[in-house]
Amino acid sequence: MKVLIMTDLEGVSGVVSFVDQAYPDGKYYEQAKKLLTAEVNAAVKGLVEEGVDDILVIDGHGPGGIVFEELHPAAKLMHGRPSAPQSVYRKYASQYDVTIMVGQHAMAGTDQATLNHTQNSRSVDYYKLNGKYIGEIAQWALYCGGMNIPLIFLSGDEAACREAEDLIPGITTAVVKIGLARTYAISLSKEEAQSRIYQKVKQAVQTHRKNPIQPLRWEG
Repeated sequence: MKVLIMTDLEGVSGVVSFVDQAYPDGKYYEQAKKLLTAEVNAAVKGLVEEGVDDILVIDGHGPGGIVFEELHPAAKLMHGRPSAPQSVYRKYASQYDVTIMVGQHAMAGTDQATLNHTQNSRSVDYYKLNGKYIGEIAQWALYCGGMNIPLIFLSGDEAACREAEDLIPGITTAVVKIGLARTYAISLSKEEAQSRIYQKVKQAVQTHRKNPIQPLRWEG
């Protein structure tokens, strides 16, 4: 099995501030990147133990969220800004069997969702597709669905996990924090968050093998 991992920073346990943790000039930005990288590594560990033999991590946080030197050796990293042209990006992404998301946040406007936003935390109020409000979870799931790649796992705050579960029947999720307001949350310890991701990723692979999740597609 080949697994594509999309990452973001705002859904990571311990991350509650755009200014201090998600922006490059934030005083805790480097610390937040380490937290994300550790959560990604927990997912990679679980995937490897389930026999996954090809893992590509995409650094999906705007200014970058992965500490390259600390990434699990079993994973490759797709990174840099600006992104490659879509024809090139898609050529590599389309080679994978399933995708998972780590560190994900809920869409803009979601109640009790830490650091909720869609694309741009400063300037976008909402996205709509076919009359439905969508966030980055639906965007990624639909993009991958167009390549016949299902989204089988997501970790993030409770609201992001609910969003994924409403979107994709049968998806496995790992809640690593509970949003109380946009910049206020109850976070698991980093050890517990990583353990939960590790266990739930293994469960996601096992579940998908027994009862495959279908790629997400909507009528145009």
